[in-house]
Amino acid sequence: MTQSRVQPRHGLISEPASRANIYLPEWQSAGLESGKFFPQTQGGLADPYASDDVYNDVPPVDGKIASAGLDYAAELDRPGSEWQKHPVASGQKLPITWSFHAPHKTRRWNYFITREDWDPTAPLSRAQFEPRPFHQVQLNGQPYWAADDLLPENPTRHELTLPRRQGYHVLLSVWEVADTAKGFYQVIDLEFTG
Repeated sequence: MTQSRVQPRHGLISEPASRANIYLPEWQSAGLESGKFFPQTQGGLADPYASDDVYNDVPPVDGKIASAGLDYAAELDRPGSEWQKHPVASGQKLPITWSFHAPHKTRRWNYFITREDWDPTAPLSRAQFEPRPFHQVQLNGQPYWAADDLLPENPTRHELTLPRRQGYHVLLSVWEVADTAKGFYQVIDLEFTG
């Protein structure tokens, strides 16, 4: 029996398990890429910090954020509150682990959270999230082709202080790559218990 070669994918949040990591095979969950610079809606933009980075492709449209607009992951975009959730508390320090399958020179990771009044029965959209990330990790080397400090450790760990929330919320992380037009999208379902 011959096995087809699986195309290498790029990266995913492995701890706590992202929605993609729970509901898709790992090789699919690590490939959720679309245009970088969320919540922008257009492509061809320069990075505001590093203008020599590759300009962005169009980010995923509203309603297709969790899947990064990829058909094979469309189930991740289903509205509702029945997703497996991780229990957390307001103000808690939440460790996040990104695991990589292919190296990319990295510009930043942005972490967004749904607004206090978001609607879990509606598709995830830009209007459902706070407009700015509540946590950002940026790598500063420039230009990207000459910078030696833009390849992240594998795995890479971040510690986020969660904002004040109650009940069910969604955390969105976007890993923005410096040497391509892409970002990688991962959502984590959280249940704030205190």
